[in-house]
Amino acid sequence: MPGLSGTVRETWRIYTPTERRNIAIYILGLMLYKFGLEAFNGSIVALATNRYDNDAFQTNTPAKTFERVGLLTGLNQAFQCVGSILIAPLIKRFPTKLVLSLAIFVFGMFTAILLVVDATSGGRIKPANWEKRHKDDDFSFYGRYATDRMIPIYCVTGVAYGMVELIRRVIPRDIVGGNVQKLRRMDALVHIFYEISGTAASFTTALALIPTLGNNYSFIITPILFVVASLVWFCITNLDFEPRNPEVVQSQPTYVKAIVGGFALFFESVFTGAKIIFSSRKFFWLLPGYAIALYGHRYLENGIAPIIARRYLGNSAWSQIMVGGSNLGELIGAAFVFLFTNWIRTPIPWLRLDSLMLLVVWYLPYWDPPEQQVKYAWIVAATLVPISFGWAAGDVSLAAYIQASLARIESGTRNVSALGAVMAFLYSTYIVIYAITSPILGRYVDKVFTQSGGGQGGNVRQAVENVAGVQYTIIFVLVMTATFVPRGAFSFNPRMLDNETLEEEVETEASQDADLFKAVSPADTVIHREMELEKSPRNARQY
Repeated sequence: MPGLSGTVRETWRIYTPTERRNIAIYILGLMLYKFGLEAFNGSIVALATNRYDNDAFQTNTPAKTFERVGLLTGLNQAFQCVGSILIAPLIKRFPTKLVLSLAIFVFGMFTAILLVVDATSGGRIKPANWEKRHKDDDFSFYGRYATDRMIPIYCVTGVAYGMVELIRRVIPRDIVGGNVQKLRRMDALVHIFYEISGTAASFTTALALIPTLGNNYSFIITPILFVVASLVWFCITNLDFEPRNPEVVQSQPTYVKAIVGGFALFFESVFTGAKIIFSSRKFFWLLPGYAIALYGHRYLENGIAPIIARRYLGNSAWSQIMVGGSNLGELIGAAFVFLFTNWIRTPIPWLRLDSLMLLVVWYLPYWDPPEQQVKYAWIVAATLVPISFGWAAGDVSLAAYIQASLARIESGTRNVSALGAVMAFLYSTYIVIYAITSPILGRYVDKVFTQSGGGQGGNVRQAVENVAGVQYTIIFVLVMTATFVPRGAFSFNPRMLDNETLEEEVETEASQDADLFKAVSPADTVIHREMELEKSPRNARQY
């Protein structure tokens, strides 16, 4: 097994000069995006948590903090579903880099809305030495607007967020093709730099931006970073893109075609992705292995961490310290996949490790730290490192497996990309699960807090036992079981799954593509005739 320097040299050699250039540009833009994203999401959750707690105090009513925060983040996730589904047809019409650049630019503009709302309602940057002259729960420097107004604003940002998040899972295949070694190494390399930026951003947000600016202005850097990332990503080449208009309601006028065709492509994306997933044992296990595992990871950062920071430690901003520990774990996990890519060739061992690490959360219900001591936030951050290590390793390896596997059936879909459809279905499934469970679990946490005394000494440990311990044990069982579904997965470290070698570039001809497509879904003679014209493997990967 080669050492670090040997792995780096080997990775450098397997890519062409154009691929290296595109990877470098993509990584640079992604690091800018991740830094701005962590500052934005961390600030919004902390801001909403403080404002809803303050609203309950001012009105002398039971707190509905985590129900509303759950609704806030859940609806944001639901609107991400719309953005993620839109990507499948858009990448058929426009160059991937153009869609990505425009999406992140629009995302940046949307993030500035809340800054404007706060400023126009009397909000201001947190004054220096504020804590020395005011109580811990004095947030009078916030803008005077209804906290629920944050919800539609955060929903709007979710559309652009979903587009960016899905397309960044699709574009690696466009950059380096269908070779699983290239994909796995690129995904791992990208994830390493992504989490370096995310870890730095989380700690910077919690320890510098929020204490200095207040969480109502701590994300002021986000629109700037997103615009710069948009410009950087625009420098990626067109990746041999050839435009091809979907033939949905083609005879209709342009505006009618856009509306009706948009709905048709939406449902076609979902249907195509679902049909591929549920059509065979080869893909069915991806539903718990990817979507449910992703839900568990996101709820850990966006649900569990804010609860612990606010209800255990009394400072909502410290949830970003915990998220920073999670990002550090993701960084280490991605690095392990990068280093051991030749030894562990399937996602199975990583997913099993991921599921086992989820059980670490069982210490939280029985932990009783003192409030307002930041060192305990660092302890939680340290315990999130192994959990996110397992998830990131599984996610990176699984993403490469999905991209390589679906590259071999790409020409079988007409109006949407097979890869885009499957990723849209999996990502949308995770979003729907999160959007439903997050506010429900948040309401339960608030109920336990109120019944145990609320602001007069209430605690949420009973709730944490269920939303963390019990819930993550169920996820452990589902993900672990899924790792035994693919053919050949019963060994500790399978060399391949379903007797399919994914180590080489896609070389399928049109006739082979048609056979693969028939195995997934019957097709009419028009589609078969069109596939006969697709002789180029590059075209096969595009479609």
